Amino acid sequence: MQPSSYSPDPYILLLTGAGLLIALVAWLPLALKRLPLSLPIVCMGLGAAIFSLPVVTLRPLPLDFPQITERFTEFVVIIALMGAGLKLDRPFSWRKWGVTWRLLAVTMPLGIVAITLLGTGLLGLSWVAALLLAASLAPTDPVLAADIQVGPPKTGEEDEVRFGLTSEAGLNDGFAFPFVHLAIALGLAATTGEPWARQWLLHNVVWEIGAGVIGGWLIGRLFGWLTFHVPADTKLSKTGDGLIAISATFLSYGVTELIQAYGFLAVFVTALTLRRSHRDHEFNRQMHDITEQVERLAMMVLLLLFGGALVSGLLGPLEAMDVVGAAIILLIIRPLSGMIALAGFKADLSEKMTLAFFGIRGVGSFYYLAYGLNHMQTPVGERLWAIVGLVALLSILLHGLTVTPVMRQLDRLQGRDPDAEDATASPGPQEPASHMR
Repeated sequence: MQPSSYSPDPYILLLTGAGLLIALVAWLPLALKRLPLSLPIVCMGLGAAIFSLPVVTLRPLPLDFPQITERFTEFVVIIALMGAGLKLDRPFSWRKWGVTWRLLAVTMPLGIVAITLLGTGLLGLSWVAALLLAASLAPTDPVLAADIQVGPPKTGEEDEVRFGLTSEAGLNDGFAFPFVHLAIALGLAATTGEPWARQWLLHNVVWEIGAGVIGGWLIGRLFGWLTFHVPADTKLSKTGDGLIAISATFLSYGVTELIQAYGFLAVFVTALTLRRSHRDHEFNRQMHDITEQVERLAMMVLLLLFGGALVSGLLGPLEAMDVVGAAIILLIIRPLSGMIALAGFKADLSEKMTLAFFGIRGVGSFYYLAYGLNHMQTPVGERLWAIVGLVALLSILLHGLTVTPVMRQLDRLQGRDPDAEDATASPGPQEPASHMR
């Protein structure tokens, strides 16, 4: 064969690309640890560069692949939720989780109301489209928030800010779902005229939340018993294989979805319950580590595609007011609603401001919008994707560029040496939790 006629095998190219991606998964977090630059920014930039090449003809626009978009974002979120629940050292209680309840009960509903009003008033959307936009953008993201979350199990990296943002991201993905269903119900009622309130309240709110929590707790108890408490020769922790956490994720999500409950909520509750079964066992670290690796790899693939969507015209349908609206959502609505929720909370002003500011939007918003558009008809689907894509882009850039300096400064204000933490961040599950509350 003449060299001029040689064409590389797509399979070999795929293997080469996968090898490069996995290497970046392992190396980039270390390289970026002290830089004002985040892994999502790098992945998004790589995706934009790759899909700008003339030889790459695929255009990964979400509306062209609606089912793939919904399912892939769903997968990334549930893996992230398991990882978030496993690494929380603080035992669950109404009092100790006070910051979480404030962010869930005040910040998120205020955000939904404010974004809905913004969508109808400033952006000119219908009430249904504005509510779907609000429900998609109100919850913070568990996937893109690794730099502001707590550290691995038993490392002691769990101050009030990191705990609050981790627990909020873990729970609000489930509690935002009723509002997505409300938008779907209102959209269907507008065309069919059928009553919706009773079905929405009893099924989408009461049943799906209640069954999600109970189902997640039961599956977490089952996996906790199998992992830590069955006779010594058969307990799963003896295998040393943290892959069991992925099994718990899939089973928890699958079973609760089969009974028409909120799988996102169930997965996070399963993770909390599994961790509670033997809070100090070193196997928790192994389960967390494998979950984090799968999550990071899936996140990088998704962000490569997001970068590709950006250069393929995702933001094309934007109107001038949409840019203003995106800035208001990130710079006014989230920080203001966060500060309102934290009024009277016993924390330093710097902690409150950090909690209020870092309401990262991303993969969870992609999932909710994809789910909503796949279950209802709206003429503004492309514009909604453009707005959500812009908010996610701005969030990745704004929060990604500020998270390292802000968190390092916060550590200094609280008497911790961030460089010392960097040096001791990964000695393993035996590290004493000197900063754990």
